[in-house]
Amino acid sequence: MPAAADNQPARLTEIPKCLPVVFVMAIIIGLYVIYLGWHCLPLLQLDKDAGMRDNEAKARGTWQLVSFLVLSTMLNICYVRSIVTDPGDIPDDKEWIYFGEGAEDQGIQGIHETKRTGERRHCKWCNKYKPDRCHHCRVCRNCILKMDHHCPWIYNCVGYKNHKFFFLLLFYTFLCTQLICWTMYESMKISVEEDNDFFHMFVLLFGETLCGFLTFLVTSFFGFHIWLMFKGMSTIEFCESKGKNKGYSSVYDRGVFGNMQEVLGKNMWLWLLPIEDYAGNGLTFDCEGSRLSNAFDVGRTIRSTIERRGRDGAGAGLLDDEHLGEPSAGLAIDGAENLVQRQGANNI
Repeated sequence: MPAAADNQPARLTEIPKCLPVVFVMAIIIGLYVIYLGWHCLPLLQLDKDAGMRDNEAKARGTWQLVSFLVLSTMLNICYVRSIVTDPGDIPDDKEWIYFGEGAEDQGIQGIHETKRTGERRHCKWCNKYKPDRCHHCRVCRNCILKMDHHCPWIYNCVGYKNHKFFFLLLFYTFLCTQLICWTMYESMKISVEEDNDFFHMFVLLFGETLCGFLTFLVTSFFGFHIWLMFKGMSTIEFCESKGKNKGYSSVYDRGVFGNMQEVLGKNMWLWLLPIEDYAGNGLTFDCEGSRLSNAFDVGRTIRSTIERRGRDGAGAGLLDDEHLGEPSAGLAIDGAENLVQRQGANNI
């Protein structure tokens, strides 16, 4: 059996794959310099005496500068964390190691995704069993926990441990581009109307055009990821459900608030901060199958308890007074069994 992941290259050492990151950094620096040097500083009028300054323009430039510095700082932090944070891989524990065909499989409770044969999924490159929502990335050459997609712009996969940072990166990029696009428009308009020197006008026009284009792209992409988060889906799961014509629904849907916790963390006060706050362990997830299984177990426990009390005579009064208990338990079990069977048929 070949050793798993022995020939993995160190990340960020393959120069051609780093070019998208360099390109993004160049855009960030370019817009940063243009917005500060050709928009905010002229509004602050630092080259004029205090008594000669336009106070309205100065106040506008002050709040725009402060807002931009805060948002751009958060953007840069999230971008760096999206790049350097390992998205998460399968542990080297014995229970996850794949020993080949015919080897004894102890199995792990809570696994929902299996092969058509009912066997656990495994990776032929990493020689490990795959948890739910885990996929192998051929660019990173590793299995990624809760993989959303591989993003060349961060030269990293978006997975369990850095999904929050990637989502916040889109969020703060959305806010920054919106701020630049709408506030710098006035400076560009004045520059064109007053027929300033060509370079000054060109820089503002270039920055506004570039930012407007990025605003459209980022807004669309961010809106798509908000929709995915609300549905409890990853990009890969969205593509798979689209290809199978099963509709845009996920077995991992926990409701809007629960789905937001899956991405942004358990503590909602930390949602907008680039701080690690993982929900779960990235190996097991609550899904329809596990919820139905829990409902079945609860119903079965209720039925067995009532039957035992009835046989012992200790619960005769309970059975007489709460005669709906046993039929309700039966209905709960029967309903759970039917739902499990339907879910199994749909998975097949």
